[in-house]
Amino acid sequence: MGALGHERLASLIDAHAGVVGNYLRRRVYPLSPSDLDDLIEETFVVIWRRLGDVPSGDGERPWIIGVARNVLHNAQRANRRRRRHESSILSRGEAPSAEDEAIADISGRAALIALRAADREILALHYWDGLDLGDLSLVLGVSQNAAGTRLSRAKARFVEQVRTLDELGTSATAADMERMEQEKRSP
Repeated sequence: MGALGHERLASLIDAHAGVVGNYLRRRVYPLSPSDLDDLIEETFVVIWRRLGDVPSGDGERPWIIGVARNVLHNAQRANRRRRRHESSILSRGEAPSAEDEAIADISGRAALIALRAADREILALHYWDGLDLGDLSLVLGVSQNAAGTRLSRAKARFVEQVRTLDELGTSATAADMERMEQEKRSP
């Protein structure tokens, strides 16, 4: 990579490291928060390798978030494989931490957890990361109309989950929501 490549990478890091960090910070669970720096670094390593593919202008940020999304998904997949392997070796029955239990008691959190992963992701991209429909379509690799439809449906499902939680009270957990969904599906 020549001097121009180094300058381009440095400018991308300066402009987008905060956005990438915020995006990953909100989604790092179930990985450890200590993995955050490694995920940010890996995102920019991928960007460095694909520097010629990085669009300029308005497409730059959604493309970079898309890379961060893929890096995170790869890390989470590796973590799931590692946990499955460890669980076959380690004893069972570890209880969730008090902190995890407290988070699960928040109705908005429980409503999000009860949603499908795709719904959680599009809501987070839109509301937390500030991506509009055009940016969502780039990150998700779908048309702008499809992104709008997915966002609208995810919003409706979230509102329905919140309403259901309000009926149960705020102490409902994701397990309660899952049980209710199973009861709805059972004849």
